[in-house]
Amino acid sequence: MSLLVDNIGSLVTNDPVHGDRLGVIPDAAVLVDGDRIAWVGPRTQADRGVDEVLDAGGAAVVPGFVESHSHLVFAGDRAEEFAARMAGERYAAGGIRSTLAATRAATDAELHANVARLRAEYLAQGTTTVEIKSGYGQTVPDERRSLEVAGSHTPFTTLLAAHVVPPEFGGRPDAYVALVIDELIPACAPLASWIDVFCEIGAFDADQSRAVLTAGQRAGLGVRVHGNQLHQGPGIQLAVELGAASVDHVCHADDADIGALAGSGTVATLLPAADFSTRNRYPDARRLWDAGVTVALGADCNPGTSYTTSLPFVIALAVRELHLTPDEAVWAATRGGALALQRDDLGVLRPGAVADLVVLDAPSHLHLAYRPGVPLVRSVVKDGRLA
Repeated sequence: MSLLVDNIGSLVTNDPVHGDRLGVIPDAAVLVDGDRIAWVGPRTQADRGVDEVLDAGGAAVVPGFVESHSHLVFAGDRAEEFAARMAGERYAAGGIRSTLAATRAATDAELHANVARLRAEYLAQGTTTVEIKSGYGQTVPDERRSLEVAGSHTPFTTLLAAHVVPPEFGGRPDAYVALVIDELIPACAPLASWIDVFCEIGAFDADQSRAVLTAGQRAGLGVRVHGNQLHQGPGIQLAVELGAASVDHVCHADDADIGALAGSGTVATLLPAADFSTRNRYPDARRLWDAGVTVALGADCNPGTSYTTSLPFVIALAVRELHLTPDEAVWAATRGGALALQRDDLGVLRPGAVADLVVLDAPSHLHLAYRPGVPLVRSVVKDGRLA
């Protein structure tokens, strides 16, 4: 099937061949062949011998948002924990253990239904690609089950067995790390693309994190790191040392951390909705961007610290609180997320790229930050088909 998305008032391609980083084309059209982009350009030059036409009505079109950090395989919620934080209680990652208990107790059908519900929310808000982590099982059968559920909803799966130390290993983090290395990684690696670890005070230190990540590398997994969320720590440097695809959160970063990131291929994935929900310190995105660090934005959907699936909300937060420009924030939520997933054919609208795009109910991509909280997604094309 071929599809022509026609009458686009402003097309964000993220292809610098059309000018700047966003590669905006006015009065544009996009030709889709199957699940790939065949052509983009001025609508007056479009081939109209197609099977189907989607009239954008003069609205803006952007690439589908790319979520490179989510935790969708879980049961229950932590609304009371959120209320306690809003009343002044400090977040210290302890609530993860309550989700652990609920997830272990849930049936496969319940986990599938929850992931499907949240994926539908993402899609309705323009997010066409979602990475999903495990991490709320932390036994061999539960982590395998989590990855099997995740893998039925996305090809982008991450083993986060080293999320926190589970209750049965309380006070014995090294023993749990040994279990992760000796049993969990061998059993789960075939179901994942990446290994991840929460390198943080109260979770895993630098040596423990390195041991987990290098074991994952030996099993053929790429590396991702939860780093420097709550404190200044070794997570960023460890991610760069191991050639990680991304280091995520990055709320505390000194000059050495930023210099290391700028000189590496590791993407800094910023998750401001989590900082909004925990009243944590926001990352210094302006400083990272200006230093030449590749920045991505994610929603970090999880039941405890960022129960949102809205990348438009994240874009608005990034502009208001992280001091990115609207152009930079849209790029980070599309192209930046794709680079964090090491995919050159996502988050961009150019010939050969995956045909994922969003028609906004707005004349410009600027409205994503300009009109926060307003449902601006009119239509979504996923893999070349109207979703």
